[in-house]
Amino acid sequence: MNSFYKYHLFFCTNQRDSGGACCANHNAQALRDHMKARIKTLGLTGKGGIRINTAGCMDRCALGPALVVYPEATWYRYQNEQDIEEIIKTHLQKGQIVSRLLLE
Repeated sequence: MNSFYKYHLFFCTNQRDSGGACCANHNAQALRDHMKARIKTLGLTGKGGIRINTAGCMDRCALGPALVVYPEATWYRYQNEQDIEEIIKTHLQKGQIVSRLLLE
């Protein structure tokens, strides 16, 4: 089966009303927006390219802000723009896993 996108990323940006651990407390929305803008600037969007989406809670909030890359279902945690840039350069452009950022 062929996918419309080469990679489809989902960023958890969930905010817990209870005040518990959540991705929104770790700048998830701004970092998602950063990746979306970078992917567009690099010309990697559209059919056969990369799609960045927001997701609700993926139940991994306690492990840091989370994103998942499909079709491989590779889960990452990230802290800053440098981590996002590493995921772009290594995984999305070269097809290599960023081991240090894997969410186990």
